[in-house]
Amino acid sequence: MDFEEIGDFLNEKADEYNVPGFIPDDPISVPHQFTKKQDIEIAGFFAAIMAWGQRKTIISKSMELMERMDNEPYEFVLHHSEEELRNLEGFVHRTFNFTDLLYFIAFFRHHYNHHDSLEDAFLPAADMEVSLSRFHDYFFSLPDFPVRTRKHIATPARKSACKRINMFLRWMVRKDNRGVDFGLWNRIEASELICPCDVHVERVARRLGLIQRRQVDWQTAMELTEALRQFDPHDPVRFDFALFGLGIEEKKDIWSVR
Repeated sequence: MDFEEIGDFLNEKADEYNVPGFIPDDPISVPHQFTKKQDIEIAGFFAAIMAWGQRKTIISKSMELMERMDNEPYEFVLHHSEEELRNLEGFVHRTFNFTDLLYFIAFFRHHYNHHDSLEDAFLPAADMEVSLSRFHDYFFSLPDFPVRTRKHIATPARKSACKRINMFLRWMVRKDNRGVDFGLWNRIEASELICPCDVHVERVARRLGLIQRRQVDWQTAMELTEALRQFDPHDPVRFDFALFGLGIEEKKDIWSVR
């Protein structure tokens, strides 16, 4: 396919996958259980940060965590008792454990005691590389944070592609009428977002010639996003639906279009 054909193909596939039917099998289904903005933010952040491994397991463990918080995560992080914290003991998802969870809750309690929305933690966002680096530093600004927990919050300063946080930002920022992404936030523009670059997205993007960089790091995510901006400068990350959907659903059929 030539460049124009790739754009048409990605537009078609983004429309196909960006539909409510995408939700049940994706971690975004976790925040879709809630209606309060802060509940959506907290549930979405946990689901995104724990999004590695099989999607079914990610959803199951995220929903288990929400249940342990009485399905009121915002109320829980602000007003939990020591006994309620002990009810979280034993929670683990891969390398994310009780120690990490306690710090995440401490951070949320600190943040929401000063701000109405988690969006404030990512501002200003004109340069997403700077924004995500600042968010990492802010997240670990509480005294005596567990060093082990740092591995769960990626930062461009460590050359990470920041796939999970970029996915969370897509959920919170993108606005359309498709019913999947929430579009809760108004101070970050969709044009500023960086495409989440996981193994499925990377594989499809390479086959379509959208990225050339060998390793998968922050520069790769930037390279991919710049390519997608040529198809839609105002909302390049909507093509995440196309790339991810193709990687998951059409592993055998996609290459027939080349």
